Amino acid sequence: MKWTNMIFGLFLMLIGAACSTSRKGVSYLALGDSYTIGESVPVNHNFPYQLADSISRNGRKYESPSIIARTGWRTDQLIKAVESAHLEKEYDLVTLLIGVNNEFQGRSLQEYERDFRILCQKAIELAGNKTDRVYILSIPDYGYTPFGEKNRERISQRIDLFNASNQRISDSLSLHYIDITGISRRGLNETGLVAADGLHPAAGMYALWVEEILKSMNIK
Repeated sequence: MKWTNMIFGLFLMLIGAACSTSRKGVSYLALGDSYTIGESVPVNHNFPYQLADSISRNGRKYESPSIIARTGWRTDQLIKAVESAHLEKEYDLVTLLIGVNNEFQGRSLQEYERDFRILCQKAIELAGNKTDRVYILSIPDYGYTPFGEKNRERISQRIDLFNASNQRISDSLSLHYIDITGISRRGLNETGLVAADGLHPAAGMYALWVEEILKSMNIK
């Protein structure tokens, strides 16, 4: 009788573990800088949280995003953060948006290209070496904000150069590439798309980015 109870108890534990696993959502890792954490908006209004919510509403339950990002980070700082995090989990979705601070701080395009390729490789590894799980977002153009308007032409030229580079690298690795730069250039005419700080996106702009990612995922 004792052994019967033990076996039955073990059976219940296994059933419980299976049910727990089945309820577990799809995992998502977002890598980046202030555009990823959603500087100047509530955390649940940044694009990773809006993306996870949107996908969940379309039938796939997503876990809350794991985010490695910080305002002001360049590519080299993100590399160090990813390495120090010692991530062992295999993620079902990884997004990468990085480079605006390389441009803003006058770092070279060559340095950016080297670091960006490293980050793409790390993103692929964290996605279980499945390139179709990795989504690269282009760098927004802060020249179309009150903060950058005076230097818009110079900023836009530099942003275009950096984006041409990250798209070329992304394409060479067969990663999904999402061009959200055009949306960011609506900021001066559609002021509601810019946050109160006059620099970062508002929740509405992040929502437009999410729409573009969902299109790439064939989710309407």
